[in-house]
Amino acid sequence: MSFATATLAPLFQNIVLAWGWRRAAIAFAAGAASTLALAPANAWPLLFITFPVLVWLLDGAGAGRLGGVASAAVTGWFFGFGYFFAGLYWTGFAFLVDAKTFGWLLPFAVTALPAGLALFTAAGCALARLLWSRGALRIVALAAALTGLEWLRGTVLSGFPWNAFGYALTGSLALAQGAAFVGLWGLTFIAVLVFASPAVLLDDAKHTPRPWIYPSAAVLLLMAISAYGTIRLAQSETQAVPGIRLRIMQPNIPQDEKFNYGAKDAVMRRYLALSDREKGPGASGLRDTTHLIWPESAFPFFLAREPAALAQIASLLPQGTVLITGAARPAVSNGDRTARAYNSIYVIDHDGSILSIYDKMHLVPFGEYLPFQDALERLGLMQLTRVKGGFVAGERRRAIDVPPAPAFLPLICYEIIFPGEAVPPDEKPGWLLNVTNDGWFGKSAGPYQHLQQARVRAIEEGLPLVRAANTGISAVIDPVGRVVASLPLGAEDVLDAPLPRALAGTPFRHFGNTVAAVFLLFAFVFVIRKRLSV
Repeated sequence: MSFATATLAPLFQNIVLAWGWRRAAIAFAAGAASTLALAPANAWPLLFITFPVLVWLLDGAGAGRLGGVASAAVTGWFFGFGYFFAGLYWTGFAFLVDAKTFGWLLPFAVTALPAGLALFTAAGCALARLLWSRGALRIVALAAALTGLEWLRGTVLSGFPWNAFGYALTGSLALAQGAAFVGLWGLTFIAVLVFASPAVLLDDAKHTPRPWIYPSAAVLLLMAISAYGTIRLAQSETQAVPGIRLRIMQPNIPQDEKFNYGAKDAVMRRYLALSDREKGPGASGLRDTTHLIWPESAFPFFLAREPAALAQIASLLPQGTVLITGAARPAVSNGDRTARAYNSIYVIDHDGSILSIYDKMHLVPFGEYLPFQDALERLGLMQLTRVKGGFVAGERRRAIDVPPAPAFLPLICYEIIFPGEAVPPDEKPGWLLNVTNDGWFGKSAGPYQHLQQARVRAIEEGLPLVRAANTGISAVIDPVGRVVASLPLGAEDVLDAPLPRALAGTPFRHFGNTVAAVFLLFAFVFVIRKRLSV
């Protein structure tokens, strides 16, 4: 027995034999610590400690009833609750924007969402325990089960794949290149498989001969992905689309002012002055800009109903410059104007004419609409945006032409976090545009996590990403995930940048989540056969 093994053995025994509140506390602490692997900390090596702890807790669950499945579910729930509680604490900031109306909901919101998401982790751990076997194969069972339930979390009940475990491998740009092949769910499978592997170092030699092989193989796998990523980055220089000059306006407007109709004139003056700001010696403001981009829900009014605002925009834009902006759009039902609205993107030319409109398809539950909207409104409840009746979902996502640039694919706010869904198979855009308003969440980890996930979509699809955010982080990102230019969180400024050229395509763009599905299928077949043979 090595010195390291002898030192860890007592800790291993204490974790495996822990029960009751001690087991719950260890699982919660391991889950909470795991969020440090995500942006902005990106301390992903920490998972080499926290995931083995989860494996050892599941080893100890075997003493419970039903073969340990129920105990594994409880353990998984506490691990998931810690992970999502620490990783999504910033959602509570949104309830303080209008504290008089929503402040009382804050403690419920910051616990209810993690508690609900943790049910998927609980189910994953229960499934893993059902397929458990002694030896290294149990790591494969855990990787397959957790990946399957994470995939489900990103799909059912409108889906919420935020902070999937695979994002731990994307803090390093070289490792993140694996997303171009296997996507987020493939990275999730690899992440759990790799980070849980040190757990076998303390296995009985009878069940795991030469246990050092498995974590060594995991490290070699990471090295191989990193080497591939390094080569891919070296061979994929950032190339600009000729003749295109982007300007992103980041106004950094406080959230309560952004939705205040009384502040509409001040908001427009701020937008117009900031958009035409000259930066540096010899700068020309908007004169060299082909595409001006403003963030999500830019106005505290319906733009199409404010001809004065459209006239101001027309006066701002030079000949040949278009504005792409987020804006609420009134919904019309049965010929009558209603209070409901679309969360939209407008393309406006230098004459103030509206050329194209995209309506957001994937709305945020409790932010843009309520489940059972009418019934809950009768009880006096409203979603955070306080639009009576809630926002209306658009019908389809399509590429929008904005010559002389290639067509772009619009993605509003968290629409960009859905792998495989962000870019419809029948669309061939030249770039992704993500307009968002992360001002709800202040200077927290939320905007950094959002940017990280958006960047992974660019890598998966081999498409450049342009991101305009009210309070930040606005950025232009090339198709391999390099940040070409950005504005920091909380800054009021404009960002001038070229438009990077798209890649020819990626394996993920061609095959989508099929590669990850094959991984899971083989893993499940392998562990099920082993389980049935015991």
